Amino acid sequence: MMTFFAILFVLAGVNALMIIFSLNDVNQRTKKTKSTNTYKIYPADLIAPKYKKAV
Repeated sequence: MMTFFAILFVLAGVNALMIIFSLNDVNQRTKKTKSTNTYKIYPADLIAPKYKKAV
C-alpha cells in the first residue's frame, strides 16, 4: 500500500511540474505575439458554389 502511494505522489508531482512549465511557456509565447498580431480576415463565401455531378 505504501508503494502505491509513493508512486502515486511521484507521478502527481511530475504532472504538476509539467503543467507549471507548460503554462509558463504559453505565457511567454503570448507576450511575444501580442505586438505582432497580423491576421488577415477574408470575407465568408455566402454564395453556395456549384458542383458538377459525379459520374
